Amino acid sequence: MRTYDGQFNLRIPAEQNDSKGWMADAVIEIPDHFIIWDLDVGITLTHTKDFDLQIYLQGPDGTTLCLNMYDPSNDYFEGEDYTQTIFDDEAVIPIEQAQPPFTGRFRPEENYHLAVFDGQDTYGPWHLRIYDAFYADTGYLTRFQLTITVPEPTTMILLASGGLLMRLHRREKLKF
Repeated sequence: MRTYDGQFNLRIPAEQNDSKGWMADAVIEIPDHFIIWDLDVGITLTHTKDFDLQIYLQGPDGTTLCLNMYDPSNDYFEGEDYTQTIFDDEAVIPIEQAQPPFTGRFRPEENYHLAVFDGQDTYGPWHLRIYDAFYADTGYLTRFQLTITVPEPTTMILLASGGLLMRLHRREKLKF
């Protein structure tokens, strides 16, 4: 498992005179080439209304995933802050069923899965992008973390030789 962590002090939204708009991207530059087996994303931020926020992760190849977003016509709630919040496909509770302050492990927004990054190379800039969709409130992102599980060396050999993996799988099925 590899962890890449960034400490930030990014205003949400970025412009001092605005209370609606995009935060400047939080960027973690990964200098290593690993294949992603599993990816978890951690954030810590303060914000007066979590309901307003749309949170996205963008990988080095441009793949973008929505971690959390609410529908203003159906999902309004009061509450603030994400404190040591981890987005994890294997978490028991989906984020849309949790209540702020968000602390702990949650599955990303329904229909979005961090597995979209599985099999990709870790190398390059990873962007956390946050949009504040409503006026009259602000916050700050203070932490953004990527925890990446990489395959064991034996698994890598099997993955690299996909045909061999398929043949082994078929042989196992034939034995039963």
